[in-house]
Amino acid sequence: MKNLFLIVILFFCSSFVIKSQSFIIDQIVGIVGSKPIKQSDVESYYTQARSMGMPMQGDMKCSLFEDLLTQKLLMNQAEVDSIVVETSELELDLNRRMEHFIRIAGSTEVLENQFNKSIFEIRDDMRSVIRDQMIAQKMQHEITQNIRITPSEVNRFVSRMHRDSVPLINGQVQVAQITIYPPHSEEAISEVRQNLLDMRRRVIDGDRFNTLAMAYSECGSAMQGGSLGFINKSDVTPEFARAAWALKNPGDISRIVQTRDGFHIIQLQERRGDQVHVRHILITPKPSPEEITTATSRLDSIIHHVRLETIDWNRAAFLYSQDENTRFNGGLMINPATHGTFFDMDQLNRTDFLAIENLNIGEISEPFVTRDERGRIVYKVVKLINRTDPRRANLRDDYNFLQELALGEKMHKVFNDWVKEKIETSYIFIDESFRRCNLSNNWLR
Repeated sequence: MKNLFLIVILFFCSSFVIKSQSFIIDQIVGIVGSKPIKQSDVESYYTQARSMGMPMQGDMKCSLFEDLLTQKLLMNQAEVDSIVVETSELELDLNRRMEHFIRIAGSTEVLENQFNKSIFEIRDDMRSVIRDQMIAQKMQHEITQNIRITPSEVNRFVSRMHRDSVPLINGQVQVAQITIYPPHSEEAISEVRQNLLDMRRRVIDGDRFNTLAMAYSECGSAMQGGSLGFINKSDVTPEFARAAWALKNPGDISRIVQTRDGFHIIQLQERRGDQVHVRHILITPKPSPEEITTATSRLDSIIHHVRLETIDWNRAAFLYSQDENTRFNGGLMINPATHGTFFDMDQLNRTDFLAIENLNIGEISEPFVTRDERGRIVYKVVKLINRTDPRRANLRDDYNFLQELALGEKMHKVFNDWVKEKIETSYIFIDESFRRCNLSNNWLR
């Protein structure tokens, strides 16, 4: 069970490493309900696992085969329970993964060369694999979503642990920031608007919107030709939503739309109920050297007064920081992964990491330039509020963390019990070539 979705991860993270494999005479080696498993599936994932340098503990092919059996069991039950994946969910997840794969490969061109396919063909190939994974994950969530754990169960979970097996809590930092965005001149804004007008005219004259998006858009969706997939109004800013939902027919293009992220043009692809599938091109104005100097000088002046104690840090953050998410709480940064205020060092972006790496508690960094979560250039300073050393987890300081571990163990047991029960009532075929495997569940009954 622990490698349930390893097969999918391997496909996404390493399939571009392998351009071709030895020809396999394909055959069905397993069936769960109506879902077949092919020999080529197992061989492909095995080769990919080896190419990634993953440790070959036990018989990896047998482990991957059992992961496939479990996934098919979940998919069969999902059909019975009418669990589906909405197109908008699928496209958003596909976009996110494609961005990740392209970052790993280095560029869209490298990824296309490795697959020997266009980026759009790669997306089409991955779409069905992602859909299967998402359906299986939804089904697993249905099985475990109502499980709860009591404090006494957490205490028993911890008391059963050998001291050496109690997990280590990484050293963490608590960081505050003051941010200044360089202003944009009217000339820079006019240049951006003119570029978008030119692109809009080119599309109307016959150029492909997706090609221009891949070449010029500054949004992560550029890698997918600007496609955002099917979206709801709540998924985007109000300005973007008004422009997108005002488009009537597939192929229609909006006027220039300004949002907090920059300037856009939007093309409608398809409507489906309350959702729309759109592409967009995003361009942001670039600050001039003079505007950058203005921003850095302002930040230098603020920090100079903080260090002279003519104004305290919290008040300076409130009055001058331009990050609306942090200025009201003394600039304290929020960890998006935990929604808390502590970060593992590896959760910080590289520039923030380097800025605080050698600071003592209470010290303030020198001003530096970085990019925010939306990719905009920003100048900022950071202050190290707190730092913790690595330590063994304990109930007093890390109850929530240990509670999650205990809950995970309980959910794992409930899920394994569900798998065993479904095996007893499902049609299962396993080819002779895999009957030698020492599987964790009695699939052969």
